[in-house]
Amino acid sequence: MKAKFEELIESFIVHKVGVSDLFLTGQLAALLQAHVHRLNAEGLMMDAGIGNDPVQNHNKKVRSDKIHWLDKSHKQQDELAFLDYIEAFIDHLNRTCYTGINAYEFHYALYDTGASYGLHKDQFKTNSNRKFSCISYLNSDWVEADGGELWIHHDDHIQKIPPNNQKAVFFESHVLSHEVTTAHRPRMSVTGWLKRV
Repeated sequence: MKAKFEELIESFIVHKVGVSDLFLTGQLAALLQAHVHRLNAEGLMMDAGIGNDPVQNHNKKVRSDKIHWLDKSHKQQDELAFLDYIEAFIDHLNRTCYTGINAYEFHYALYDTGASYGLHKDQFKTNSNRKFSCISYLNSDWVEADGGELWIHHDDHIQKIPPNNQKAVFFESHVLSHEVTTAHRPRMSVTGWLKRV
């Protein structure tokens, strides 16, 4: 576990974007993937909005994924395992990098075929609590033709990250603009933010 945390942090320090290809175990990724399918089948994945309340809107030309928030009160075993893992990562991040993270929020994200998310940053204009974005992917056997890449816009290049199963991506929420290209098959992740409140 510590080695995966260090991989994510060290690549962030060097490249401004942390990437760990096997951040999640294969077992946990499979369980979370199955849970997203169940939530979608039960109609519990909701259209995602842009912005925060009360200024949120639903513009599917900009953002067309569906989400469901993780919450410990759900008492869903796989969610709890994921959130425990994130809490361990936050503890390690705070101890080694003195980031002062004291809160987080995560949701499942499902991009149906044809869905995308236009260029944006993850920090709201009216709220600067989000400090780091953290995405864990749940897509088995993903290939380039499936689309759905995360494009992160640096000053001099675009970093293109395929959403392969078990991979995690980590970057500062207010610094880097990014987008999700059109998915050509359903694409899943657990996406969230580490916060100071």
